Amino acid sequence: MIGRLRGILIAKSPPWLLIEVGGGVGYELEAPMSTIYDLPELGREVTLFTHYAQKEDSVSLYGFLREGERRLFRDVQKVTGIGAKIALAILSGVSVDEFARLVQAGDVTALTRIPGIGKKTAERMVVELRDRAAALTGGDVVTPMSAPADPQSEAVIALQQLGYKPAEAQRMARDAAAAGDDAAQIIRKALRSALR
Repeated sequence: MIGRLRGILIAKSPPWLLIEVGGGVGYELEAPMSTIYDLPELGREVTLFTHYAQKEDSVSLYGFLREGERRLFRDVQKVTGIGAKIALAILSGVSVDEFARLVQAGDVTALTRIPGIGKKTAERMVVELRDRAAALTGGDVVTPMSAPADPQSEAVIALQQLGYKPAEAQRMARDAAAAGDDAAQIIRKALRSALR
């Protein structure tokens, strides 16, 4: 299927849209609120970037006004435990730029304020998407507005991703950290200590 859809906006009932493409043919799409807010009036022409998803028992079509939204929708679903529903919730809760800023800053607390995102999912997003956060905004570097997480906090998140309980991960990172250590050094020392 083509990655764009152009037609007349016939109906919108969030999160659903109905676009007539001509000849009596219409497509029903799901869209995030970020797209729905910026749509033209009913009866006007609209062009949407689309994402087609086929599962064993269903076919879904998603629509986005901006390519960055579609890219974020696709990228965030690569994180374990995140599907289309949560990806739409993310786009409905924050802008692409704000999401990239939160991921780069490692702001797990702010990410958990997005409906459907728990602490573990937020931590996975930070770990798995941090390196790609600039690409989410089209390659622009996003300057964090809040201070980035310190190496010890990053190590705690990584240890939790490895299966350690939060209190245990904090203790391990605290005991292993030394002045000037980066997150990787703290993690290595914490894991060596755990094996003794």
